[in-house]
Amino acid sequence: MRLVYFAHNLNDPAVAKRLAMLRAAGISAIASGFWRNTPPPREIEHARVIPFGRTRDAALVHRGLQSLKCATFAGTLLKDVGEADIFMARNLEMLAIAVPAARHRPRPPAVVYEVLDIHRMLLSESPIARCLRSVERALMRDVSLLVTSSPAFLREYFEPLQFGIRPPRTEVVENKILELQPLESEQAGPLLEPGPPWRIGWLGMIRCRKSLGILGDLAKRRPDLVRVEIFGRPTREVAQDLKSLAHSIPAMTFGGSYARTDLGRLYGRMHFSWAIDYFEEGANSQWLLPNRIYEGGRYNVTPFALRGTETGNWLSDLGLGILLKTPGVELEEVLEDLTPATYGELKAAARAAPRSSFVADQRDCDRLRAALSAAIGRSRCGRPVGLDPELARVACEG
Repeated sequence: MRLVYFAHNLNDPAVAKRLAMLRAAGISAIASGFWRNTPPPREIEHARVIPFGRTRDAALVHRGLQSLKCATFAGTLLKDVGEADIFMARNLEMLAIAVPAARHRPRPPAVVYEVLDIHRMLLSESPIARCLRSVERALMRDVSLLVTSSPAFLREYFEPLQFGIRPPRTEVVENKILELQPLESEQAGPLLEPGPPWRIGWLGMIRCRKSLGILGDLAKRRPDLVRVEIFGRPTREVAQDLKSLAHSIPAMTFGGSYARTDLGRLYGRMHFSWAIDYFEEGANSQWLLPNRIYEGGRYNVTPFALRGTETGNWLSDLGLGILLKTPGVELEEVLEDLTPATYGELKAAARAAPRSSFVADQRDCDRLRAALSAAIGRSRCGRPVGLDPELARVACEG
């Protein structure tokens, strides 16, 4: 099986994880797409890289124009790729390139659309949002398989809003940790005493200002009760606030970015993990299943999550986590009432949870290959056109 993977940011570690999963599934992949900050390497997980150009974080207009430019020249974009069975596009801006590129091929490949977030720009009733949904709906007529990381994306967005008369097949591939063999360089964290100050770790993409306020306020008022440790990459919107709070509050620290091999050491420092997100409250944040629930679960760390969200429901089904309705009020009360015995019960539940809930192995890679194999032969890209005139008309009317 030969596949071209279209990525919005070739430097995103999640892109490398997906390419590693494809490689383990026996799929020959080429990685193409944009990059941010620094140029990408020539190969990612043994996949040859074809860069389209540089884009920037939080620059939707710029990224949209870059995607439109690439879509216009889709016929020559991948001229040296050779035959391909599948074009797999990670998010909407890459789908806008992959579909016309697939239509230009003598033997059009199947198009697979991978969605790991539903951007807030798609969810309002503004003219721009309606236009974007129309564009996505038109492009999805050529999609043979839709891959999402959460069933709520299908239930809450695609099924009611975007599926037409001929919906594509769907596959849920959760953001589990990919572990095909033990990590020899992984380090374990220190043994923690079960008592205050309770350590809460917030790892990953740090983008939720409301969470930062809740944790910062409690750490400032109650350093005897809680210590907050943050690791990862903050978005531009919260970077300055995070730096300021970490500098001014002794019980809150920011340790910067980390590697996959650091996870055992970092989660070993935590009594709890923070899996609450208000970044797109009531929409994407309500529906997603974030990386941190899999990372924390892999290392037996109990998460705090919001009751009633997809994350909260997922944890509840496993009998894990502390679910809060109003964290700004309840968090202090929960930690005040927490005893070593109760914490021991939470830890025991975390250890007893099935490893397969958090870790992807060869079986998951094989399931992905089976889903992709089923998409081949159902290619809908039979119209060899460039920038689709009908797509342009739908966008303008939207």
